[in-house]
Amino acid sequence: MIVKYATPTPLDYFATLVAEDASLNLLEAAVSLAQDDEPGLDVQAVLARVDGLARRLRERLTPETVPAERLRLLTRFFHGELGFAGNLNNYYAAENSFVHRVLETRRGIPITLAVLLLELAEQAGLRASGVAFPGHFLVKCRMGLGEVVIDPFTGEALSAARLDERLAVYRHGSGLPADLELPLEFFLRAAPPRQILARMLRNLKEVHRAARDWPRLLAVQRRLVVLLPDDASERRDRGLVLDALGDAVGAADDLAFYLAAHGDAADAAELRARLAVLIAQRSPPLQ
Repeated sequence: MIVKYATPTPLDYFATLVAEDASLNLLEAAVSLAQDDEPGLDVQAVLARVDGLARRLRERLTPETVPAERLRLLTRFFHGELGFAGNLNNYYAAENSFVHRVLETRRGIPITLAVLLLELAEQAGLRASGVAFPGHFLVKCRMGLGEVVIDPFTGEALSAARLDERLAVYRHGSGLPADLELPLEFFLRAAPPRQILARMLRNLKEVHRAARDWPRLLAVQRRLVVLLPDDASERRDRGLVLDALGDAVGAADDLAFYLAAHGDAADAAELRARLAVLIAQRSPPLQ
């Protein structure tokens, strides 16, 4: 008897990758995000390409190479020799969020460039982490008792003064009272892999929502629900996409989940009204 096993879907594969924080491989999970658009994408082949770049970098290092020199060689290799940079001409294209496309074009947005930079930094023996800075993802490397903050868009090391300037723009636009302002250090905390993946997916979410591309938006939203199962707002957003696609049953379940968690939210009354319509749609008529 021959037993046939079902091939895991891209979402199943992603769910396996992000099931546990301790085993979450940021690069592999980030590469897999493109499988909704390209189901045949060979994730392991992409990882092997990155490993090949890392080997080229490590060949230039010795055990005696100090961290500051390792960082200098990394940025020169990544931004100078390989030519990775920000995609200023087509910043909001979905492919900027796909690691394998960024590898091919050498162009991307800060967070995708950062994912590649973080992997190379780790393989080069640097203690690096992502920074979910407002409006522009950054990378920081531990150097002795201090840290160096890098802009993955350009490879530039950013001083505290430059970071304060960038933060001032965010603070001005946020409209928050001055007494609620948080210090710069708050915005330079290391972002864990799950948070980085959520930010990548939310970038794609905005691209597809702006284009009203409901099927692609649903694929992204399903990943966000898997990644952040306790975030009721992502269940709400998936429900709204399902509603737009005509799935009354799925939409009703998601909106009910959200309302059970946030019954006093500002949008609760509107969503309750929509939920009532959805329940009526999925209920069989009386005989």
